[in-house]
Amino acid sequence: MATVGRPAEVRLPFFVYGTLRPGEHNHDLFLRGRTESEEPGRMRGIVLYDGPGYPYAVEEPGGVVSGEIVTALPEAYEELLAALDGLEEYAPGDPRNLYERVVREVTGADGTTVVRAWVYVAAPAVAARLRARGKLIESGDWHGG
Repeated sequence: MATVGRPAEVRLPFFVYGTLRPGEHNHDLFLRGRTESEEPGRMRGIVLYDGPGYPYAVEEPGGVVSGEIVTALPEAYEELLAALDGLEEYAPGDPRNLYERVVREVTGADGTTVVRAWVYVAAPAVAARLRARGKLIESGDWHGG
């Protein structure tokens, strides 16, 4: 369990669903050379909304999103965590955050393996705006639209 104010102590994989997925522009910029493994996965309890060139994940019971489970190289973990927090403009406890980094369960491609992973979800105010007037990505897959 993460200690408040010190989330880096929990070295979990990351669940990525947008521009950090293989083939997307931020994958090479942020993940290349820093990962031990990347494998397909699905996260329940979230849905995707279209954003300005990237998607937002919004917590929603019954939703399912496709993405990748990314495990950082141990020696690159702290650097990668800081880089992804920077990319997502996330700072623990900052009320101006567009995203919050939370721990959720992800199912691997085999359908049976379940791991806990960090995922960036829309902050509450952003999520409320998206639910009110955002464009839902019904497939749950930003690659597939």
